[in-house]
Amino acid sequence: MAEMETPERELPETEQVTPAAEACDTAAATEQHASGEKDEKKKSRKGKEHKALEELQAKFDELNDRYMRMAAEYDNFRKRSQREREGVHAEAVSHAVSALLPTFDNLERALAVETADAEFKKGVELTHKQLIEALESLHVKCIDDAPGTAFDPNLHNAVMHIEDENLGENVIAECFQHGFTIDDKVIRHSMVKVAN
Repeated sequence: MAEMETPERELPETEQVTPAAEACDTAAATEQHASGEKDEKKKSRKGKEHKALEELQAKFDELNDRYMRMAAEYDNFRKRSQREREGVHAEAVSHAVSALLPTFDNLERALAVETADAEFKKGVELTHKQLIEALESLHVKCIDDAPGTAFDPNLHNAVMHIEDENLGENVIAECFQHGFTIDDKVIRHSMVKVAN
């Protein structure tokens, strides 16, 4: 028996699968798979970059905070040092002036004594004037303690009280020793006699 040839049936064009079409489908699938992997890698890379950026921002914030605190501490230290220097300077001037005040008192007493030697008296007056000018150059001022001035316990030290109808209440009658201030700080209180 002879073999019968069966006619090949041709598939419609849409149903025919050629090797090139198969390769295209495989390439497209591979490309989609690769594209998906790339998207995943991009997302992963972006996530890592975002995390690294957050870590860097946190580190920057911490360092910036430390810097700001250090700058504030330095500024406070500078201001405190300036106040201490000014305080030490004022204290040193106050101490030096206190050491000179007995000399001022002796010159005051010398001026109060009558003398026949006019040149001697003039020399004492010039020395007294020069000492007052030197004290004023250091911002040292004499407290107002002239008779008739109102008594102020912050500036005056009352060592005696008298009754005097001619003077008002709490008025200075006499000054025994002048007081001094330096920049509104009392170096020595005036010793005074207070009326009434």
